[in-house]
Amino acid sequence: MNKIKFELELPIHASPSMLYQYISTPSALQEWFAEKVNSRGKIFSFIWDGVEEQAELVLKKSDERVRFKWLESEDDDSYFEIKIQVHSLTNDVSLVVTDFVDDEDEIEEAKQLWENQIEELKHVIGA
Repeated sequence: MNKIKFELELPIHASPSMLYQYISTPSALQEWFAEKVNSRGKIFSFIWDGVEEQAELVLKKSDERVRFKWLESEDDDSYFEIKIQVHSLTNDVSLVVTDFVDDEDEIEEAKQLWENQIEELKHVIGA
């Protein structure tokens, strides 16, 4: 089954190097993304409400982006990526989230979930 890709760009007032720590390390991801985050090599375990989901860190570019692939979705090309984007003229910083859903009807709900997560990140870093 083909998944549907969507992107979401959210402005955030923080330096790219600080943001990168919050999107790439288990301890910082645990502060805003999941209740508990562990990693063993490239495999990250994310725990929400006692349910564990595992993802492989498939791309990591310092101060720029991270991309994870859920282990349960290895049969398709889906992933989720958090990219730090700096506007060349204004130096405004945004996080660009790329993710996939199974059905067109799920896009708005998935975007809302990411917006809530990024709001939590802003709260944690005081942005």
